[in-house]
Amino acid sequence: MGKTYTEIDDATREFVKRQHVFFVASAPNDVDGHVNLSPKGLDSLRILGPSTIAYLDYTGSGAETIAHVRENGRIAIMLCAFEGPAKIVRFYGKGQVIEPGDEGFDALLAQFKPTAGVRSVIRVEIDRIADSCGFGVPVLHYEAERAQLSLWAEKKGEAGLAAYRRQKNAASIDGMPALRFGEPDAT
Repeated sequence: MGKTYTEIDDATREFVKRQHVFFVASAPNDVDGHVNLSPKGLDSLRILGPSTIAYLDYTGSGAETIAHVRENGRIAIMLCAFEGPAKIVRFYGKGQVIEPGDEGFDALLAQFKPTAGVRSVIRVEIDRIADSCGFGVPVLHYEAERAQLSLWAEKKGEAGLAAYRRQKNAASIDGMPALRFGEPDAT
């Protein structure tokens, strides 16, 4: 039987630390807009307090979560056990996109291992925590993190990443504004 919590307890904190992947869901206000669901990994999730979490948002081909969070703040993060006892934990809350140069970005970034390709940190103030059994989730075994994203970002370099973000991350697939620093220059 699933339970709800008012804050992240020690058992949930330990569960989160053991997981290698989590999923982020967001949606625009427009009913015709695309719902987004993204897998995340690379040790990029941190618990900052009893009702606050944050994750590193890496440069990628889209910026849906950023656009949705900017519009309405709604975000859900789900972790499920692929090894060990079956369990699913969901965090629901209001997100905030914090980009390089924003107040607090450097302090948040210091919570993580240095890595190439970070375009923002998404901080979530949680208003609901729920767990459930996860009996339908298969047992899978973790092998290793993939190195391709970091290698790709290092090869592109800062100038190449900035150009890529301007091209791919200035707007969502629905045309909503996404990264501020990814917007084309108005020259």
